[in-house]
Amino acid sequence: MATGETEPFVEGQVVDETVAEHTTFPPFDATTFASQLLWFAITFALLYYLMAKVALPRIGGILEGRRDRIAADLDQAERLKGESEDAAAAYEKALADARARASNMADDAREAARGKANTQREAVEKDLAEKLATAETRIADIKKQALAEVGTIARDAAEAVVTTLIEAEPTTDEVRKAVDDSMAGRGTDA
Repeated sequence: MATGETEPFVEGQVVDETVAEHTTFPPFDATTFASQLLWFAITFALLYYLMAKVALPRIGGILEGRRDRIAADLDQAERLKGESEDAAAAYEKALADARARASNMADDAREAARGKANTQREAVEKDLAEKLATAETRIADIKKQALAEVGTIARDAAEAVVTTLIEAEPTTDEVRKAVDDSMAGRGTDA
């Protein structure tokens, strides 16, 4: 092989490079600046186009969607907060109304019970007054009857005592006159 010619690459063969073949770092090689700048400009323009037309609009759409969703969620949260406050106010009002109705019902029940108790008390008092009047009438009748019979009982007792004491039987008229005088507050002068 002649100098300057390269051998064809064969698989499994190791290529030895010498220091003389590369004296500068390839990106800093002045002979390749133009092609590097061209590829840099093409790559930059392609990436700029992809970013401007594809990636950034998608990211912007995603950010806009998130912003809209967050705003909608905040609006819904505010609406639900207002509804819950309204519901709480309605609950408190309903609770206050229920308490007021319960208090009114209790007052009505108390008044009804008081009225019923008063009616029953008046009926019982009237019944007791009637029974008391009946009892007083009966007592007066019994007393009258007893007083009427006291004279008879006193005559019989006086007759028995006189008979026992003097061993003689007095007449009925004498016994009656003595008992009647004694009951009238007069005594006999015998």
